[in-house]
This record gives sequence, structure tokens and C-alpha cells, in this order.
Amino acid sequence: WHNAALLYGDAERPAETGARAAPGAAEQRPACACSQKPCGCQKADVNYAFLHSTDLLPACNGEITTMSFLQDVVDILLQYVVRSFDRSTKVIDFHYPNELLQEYNWELADQPQTLEEILLNCRTTLKYAIKTGHPRYFNQLSTGLDMVGLAADWLTSAANTNMFTYEIAPVFVLLEYVTLRKMREMVGWPGGCGDGIFSPGGAISNMYAMLIARFKMFPEVKEKGMAAIPRLVAFTSEHSHFSVKKGAAALGIGTDSVILIRCDERGKMIPSDLERRILEAKQKGFVPFLVSATAGTTVYGAFDPLIAIADICKKYKIWMHVDGAWGGGLLMSRKHKWKLNGVERANSVTWNPHKMMGVPLQCSALLVREEGLMQSCNQMHASYLFQQDKHYDLSYDTGDKALQCGRHVDVFKLWLMWRAKGTTGFEAQIDKCLELAEYLYNKIKNRDGYEMVFDGKPQHTNVCFWYIPPSLRSMEDNEERMSRLMKVAPVIKARMMEYGTTMVSYQPLGDKVNFFRMVISNPAATHQDIDFLIDEIERLGQDL
Repeated sequence: WHNAALLYGDAERPAETGARAAPGAAEQRPACACSQKPCGCQKADVNYAFLHSTDLLPACNGEITTMSFLQDVVDILLQYVVRSFDRSTKVIDFHYPNELLQEYNWELADQPQTLEEILLNCRTTLKYAIKTGHPRYFNQLSTGLDMVGLAADWLTSAANTNMFTYEIAPVFVLLEYVTLRKMREMVGWPGGCGDGIFSPGGAISNMYAMLIARFKMFPEVKEKGMAAIPRLVAFTSEHSHFSVKKGAAALGIGTDSVILIRCDERGKMIPSDLERRILEAKQKGFVPFLVSATAGTTVYGAFDPLIAIADICKKYKIWMHVDGAWGGGLLMSRKHKWKLNGVERANSVTWNPHKMMGVPLQCSALLVREEGLMQSCNQMHASYLFQQDKHYDLSYDTGDKALQCGRHVDVFKLWLMWRAKGTTGFEAQIDKCLELAEYLYNKIKNRDGYEMVFDGKPQHTNVCFWYIPPSLRSMEDNEERMSRLMKVAPVIKARMMEYGTTMVSYQPLGDKVNFFRMVISNPAATHQDIDFLIDEIERLGQDL
């Protein structure tokens, strides 16, 4: 096992894997619960080089080994957590896939490995993990590492239960009920009325919305399928998330039945184009059943004009869904929630606390205004799970309204963080990220070597820009300049990853060649980290 070198340096690697304990590794002294210090308890004698998973609980007398082993795992995790916030460490220790495959033996074997090797596997895995909590990791919409959220995730894994019935997840089911009601209240539905569920991500939440909207219009589709109903069409903006089309494909509606509505130069859906396309579809004999408006688009961070869209949906009796996976968190902020004005008129809303609110992955809620609709749409009355003669209120058996049977406990992380921060804590965190985005925008909008992708300050934390290397600055705007500019962001990104200093994403969009899309959702980021990012882009791109 080559990765022993990570722990011991070449000189002190054990001669034969598992045969001899490495100095300082196998004889680690785990913390014990004795009141006497120093103590004489057996924990000091745990030598992982000769132990296997069969020596852990439920093994007879496995308590001491288990406590010791888990304490060491926790130590590995705690070191990783602390390093995640250390700016002098790399965001990523990048290796190409074939290098990582060749450098270590990742294969699964017939014979068990020792616990010493298992701890080594844990260290190696984290050594090459991306530090998504690092203050200079800006690559995704979900970043950061919240300590209370992490504690909640550990607790959830230890409890290891399933969200389908009150019978086996009593507290978690009640917390989901309380939390979803609070979220619906923040959307603006009176008294938090309605329904909802935590799903495995925004794409699934959006698919749920499509499923429920279809059922509401044509309940017979549940038994008889698509052949029994007219040709349906859905509408969403050309900047919307790909999951709307993916959901249509999965539900048998078909991607051709998702009509993309034009956006203005800021990436917002144009309501007049929406109405025109609805009328066009109706003239062709199609049935418009859903409009998916976006609150916080993936690339530009744009908020569709929800009030105008709601008016159109009301006029043509179409289900209005708001995909607020990215922008929903702004409902926590008194300063910014106006961007979602009109969301209270939606029939359903997707909101991902694992993005802007920094809840550990995954945590995505679908909120539905009409109560009971999810249940009617999805229930199958499986009698081995949802017995009707249980001794408690059956409305708390939420599993039959979900598409999944097995469902992970996602609510506890959000609930515990909300308790720890209060709404005002989330608000401060979100306001700070938006302020940092404005700081970045102000810093680069007139800076030499930068061009903004669209005019005006960003509505969310998305800042989209091109870095123009010195060699392109005096070139006239033609084909050649475009093709050269297209290559700039990918090269800078590759260099960032190889140096391991920071990560920020880039992409083309429509007729616009590759540009950087900077997003900020990590509360650990500061003005200095924004300054660092700009310096780094210039350092890595000036020779291009």
C-alpha cells in the first residue's frame, strides 16, 4: 500500500503491510473516559495492525476497540475540518484520474484489511477530497462547511433511520413537518398552509412539481399513463436549469414538450414571449400544464419577473412553479427578498437550503400550496408500511407522498442550523455573501483586463466576467479574438486546480464564449479572498 507514505514518510513505512505497527500510528493513545490521569485502562493497548472490523461492535467485548477506532476517525475528520479553513492549505491536491488510480490500490479484495489500513484509507480519501469549505472554493452554488450542520449530519448517520413513517423516525418526521411549514410561511402562504417534502436535490424537486402539476390537471394519468391524456407542454426560460427538461424526459412528457422562453440581456424571462408561446401551443392543440419560473438562474443569478408570470398563469389556468433552488435563500433576508416578489402566488416552489444557506448536502425542499395533492398523486397504499390500523395519527406517515421509499433524513441539518442561527443569523450570512459579490463587481467593472458579461450590478452572488489577457486587449473584436478568448478561462482554471490555490467555474452561454461565473455562498469568504481570486486570475492568465 503506497499510501502509507502519506502517514509515515518513506523511511518509516511498515516493512510489510499489516505485519508491524508503524511508530506512532498503531500505538496512538485514544482519549478515554477515566477520571484518573494518567489512567491504566486497556485503551492504550489498541493496536490496529492486528485488528479487523470483526473486532468492533457488535463483537463480544468490542466496546473499547470501537471507542478507540471511532475516536481516531473523529480525529482525522477534525484535522480535516480545521485544515479546510486554513488559507495556507490547498483547496485541492489535484491529480489526473489515471494517476490517482495508479498511485493507490483502490480495488476491492476477498480478504479483509486491518483497521490500520482502514484508517489510512480515510486519510487518503480526505487528502484528495476538494475542500469545499475552504474560503477560496467558489466553484459550485453549494460551498462552505457549517459546524452545526456537520454535527447534525453526524447525528443523522448515527441514528440511521428512514423518513417514511412516524413509527421509525418520530422526531425527524415532526421536525420535517415544522420546518416545511415555516418555509411555506416564508414563501408567503397564509399560516404556512400546504404540503412539501425534502427530496434528493433541486432536480428531483422540480420533477415532483411537474408530476403534481400533471396529476392536478389530469388525475387519470396516474393509472392510465400518458396515452390517455392530450399532448402536454411546459414552459421555462432559456436560462433555466436543465432539470426541467430532464424531468420531462423522465415523466414521459418528452424534452420537445418543454418550450424555452426568451430572456432579456440580464437573463430574466420575457413575459410577453411566454404569453405568445402559450397561445401558439394552444393553437396547435397542445395543453399548457406548467410554467417553471426561475428565482436565481444558475449562471447569471437572474430572477424571473414572478408577478407578471403569475398573472399569465392565472389567465390561462396553468400551474406556476418557481425554481428557487439557488435564490430561495434570499427569502431569509429582509434586504433582498423583494427579488422573489410574487412567489406567494406560485403553486409550488423548489428551495435548496444546501446552496445559499450553507446547509450540508443534500437538503432540497419542494413546497406545494395545495394540501393533500402530493399524497393523492403519489400514494400506493403499501399495506406492509402504511398500515391503516396503527395506534397513532396516520397523517404523520409521510412516506406515501414521496416517490422514493427509502428517504434520507435531510431535515435535521437545516432544523438544527436554524435553531443555532435563528432567521437573523441566516439573514446576516446571506447579506454578507451578496455584499461580497457587489464588492467583486465594483472591483472589476472598470479594471483593466476585465469585461462584464452583462451590464449592471448582479442581483444574486453570481458575477460573470471575462478576463482579457494583455495580448488580446488591443485586438479588434473579431472571430480570431473570440476564438482566442474562448481558450483563456479553461487554461486559467486548469492552472488554478494544478496549483490548488482556488476554484471558480466557467462556461459559455448562447453566443458568448467561455467566461468566469463567480458565485459566493461560503460564509467563510472575506474581501481578502476576493482580492486573492483577482490576483490569482491575473497571475495565471497574464501570459496567455
